[in-house]
Amino acid sequence: MHTIALVTPGPTEWVLILVIVLVLFGAKKLPELARSLGQSMNEFRKAREEFDKELHQVGQDLKTSPQNTQPYQPVQQVPPSQPGPVQNAQVPPPTQGPTQPS
Repeated sequence: MHTIALVTPGPTEWVLILVIVLVLFGAKKLPELARSLGQSMNEFRKAREEFDKELHQVGQDLKTSPQNTQPYQPVQQVPPSQPGPVQNAQVPPPTQGPTQPS
């Protein structure tokens, strides 16, 4: 048994739905309602087509652009060099000037 057949309204249900819509909105509002529904559908279709064109363009750009075939390798940081052992530098002794007697 098809479950979709249970959900789809038959001809009698469609007539009942149309009568309810006619009562709710009135005969004068139905053409305006249908017109605005059509305009909304057109705007949605245009937006969808524009989105599809952008996706297609991005896909083409990715195909034509050169791609890096090498895997990404992060740059390794070299630790700062450690100073070697301090060598005793020969420092000349400080020179003393003449002293004055007190």
